[in-house]
Amino acid sequence: MSVVSELRRTARSGPSRAPGRAPLRRGDGRAAALFLAPWFAGLALVTVGPMVASAYLSFTDYSLLAPPEWVGLDNFARMLEDARLHNALRVTFTYVLVGVPLQLVVALGLALLLDRGMRGLPFYRSVFYLPSLLGGSVAIAILWRQVFGVEGLVNAFLAFFNVPGRGWVSDPDTALGTLVILHVWTFGAPMIIFLAGLRQIPQMYYEAAAIDGAGRVRQFLHITLPLLTPIVFFNLVLQVIGAFQSFTQAFVVSGGTGGPADSTMFYTLYLYQRGFTAFDMGYASAMAWLLVLIVAALTAINFVASKFWVFYDD
Repeated sequence: MSVVSELRRTARSGPSRAPGRAPLRRGDGRAAALFLAPWFAGLALVTVGPMVASAYLSFTDYSLLAPPEWVGLDNFARMLEDARLHNALRVTFTYVLVGVPLQLVVALGLALLLDRGMRGLPFYRSVFYLPSLLGGSVAIAILWRQVFGVEGLVNAFLAFFNVPGRGWVSDPDTALGTLVILHVWTFGAPMIIFLAGLRQIPQMYYEAAAIDGAGRVRQFLHITLPLLTPIVFFNLVLQVIGAFQSFTQAFVVSGGTGGPADSTMFYTLYLYQRGFTAFDMGYASAMAWLLVLIVAALTAINFVASKFWVFYDD
């Protein structure tokens, strides 16, 4: 059989089906919808439904004890005159702007240390990750209050050097600083992500730089940091969002008051007080949506600014 006759026979028989691809059966779509149904139900009942209800309540006067009464934009207008809300915003922004960069610096430093291939790396990696799992718990917040108390571990350490201690969590000048330190201590999650990013940097770049006489500092500034900027950006966005949602630490350390003198009054803590202590759920819902807008705006700013400092290898 000639090649021409074989081609003619193939053309008459029509295009053959691609090997390895089974046709989509009619019941496959129904099976997929059945397995996805619990997820969609959870999304509607746990996420979308409460968000829609909260958006409606933000325009109402709702005390949990009586039906909501429509008040329009009055709740948002009240925010302009609420001095405690303004203080809560100041405290929260200070916590985020100080705590997040310090946490990322510590996480990157430890990732660089672990990336050098020390013995027992899996053990140290697990130990350093542990604070991220425990840092947001009530038990750690209680322990933190004891460590920075008048008779706590910090003052005992300072007394060893004849340095007078103080009530760190009861002093308005230092109470927020203790919470910042607690946030920095939970560096485990970004550290693991940094370590994974460091492992993806090709070794040939460092070898070429070493041949040209570049030391470790120049290699870090001109190779490691530029190639790691996508990971830095990813961690930055996640940690900023997480820091704005911090609640447990301030609630436990301050006993739910945000004290002393509202120095630890996080935005989420003040929102909780308005909604579940003062039963002003309409105003609390408006505060929740203000927080959503703030976090969304900062995330958008980070994405826009990333065009000027994030370097992608491709």
